[in-house]
Amino acid sequence: MLIGEFNHNIDEKGRLTIPSKMRHELGENFIITKGLDGCLFAYSINEWANFEDKLSVLPSGRKETREIQRFFFSGASDVSFDKQGRVLIPQNLRDHAGLSKEVVIAGVSKRLEIWDKEKWDNLDEDSEKSIEDIAEEFGKLGIY
Repeated sequence: MLIGEFNHNIDEKGRLTIPSKMRHELGENFIITKGLDGCLFAYSINEWANFEDKLSVLPSGRKETREIQRFFFSGASDVSFDKQGRVLIPQNLRDHAGLSKEVVIAGVSKRLEIWDKEKWDNLDEDSEKSIEDIAEEFGKLGIY
């Protein structure tokens, strides 16, 4: 399970150090792709295969299916760590997430999210305002 929040810097070449405990969970090679809400998602190869299976059974005749498959698969990149535990994040993905120097890496169960720190801070402020409403909805579903 991927959990925790870590602040790191991305260097001028687009390399980002992933915390060592998360490296173990991701494995030597893993997938980074465009994420929702303006971040990047990172999956271990096994979790990516599970995610891919779920998306591949959606009806390809639906426009929404094609759009969501295009979004995740066209942006996906198979990456690996260098000897310092860094990963090179492709330019198109850095652009998608607006990554500059300061980055937040958040463990979200089966995936990592990689955020520009300023976006993360703004998201965190916004979600704190509505977390009680979200918890109430989960309670109605029997989850919380």
